[in-house]
Amino acid sequence: MHLNRHHDMGGNEAGKVTDGVEEAEHVYDPWEKRTDAILRLLSDKKRKLMTVDELRRGIEDLGPGAYDELSYYERWIASITNILIEKGVIGIDELGRKMAEAEIHLKTNAETPVQPKDLEPHENPDDEAHDHNHGENH
Repeated sequence: MHLNRHHDMGGNEAGKVTDGVEEAEHVYDPWEKRTDAILRLLSDKKRKLMTVDELRRGIEDLGPGAYDELSYYERWIASITNILIEKGVIGIDELGRKMAEAEIHLKTNAETPVQPKDLEPHENPDDEAHDHNHGENH
């Protein structure tokens, strides 16, 4: 007997199915587009830091609560984050610092949108806060 994992919904009732005409097409938020771009960069031939299969595994590993509560791209970014931590590409401490910096930036600059350059990781390996490497190619 095979037990399905929570995300495996094959064979379950689909609920209301529409022809798509009455449903508006999803308009992607900038953060969703950035999430897609991040995955493309991480998985490109130059960097090869993660694969789509790893992304899928990371999403499947989220567990029922997170899987059900997160949106499509929220699952992606959670999976990407967990995979990069697993591989040592980013550290939990660095992630926490960057999240705190972003939160402060959002609170102090509520009128000014966060720019990607504001969240870019530092690239100075001599910096004491830089406590990890960025994979084989860096």
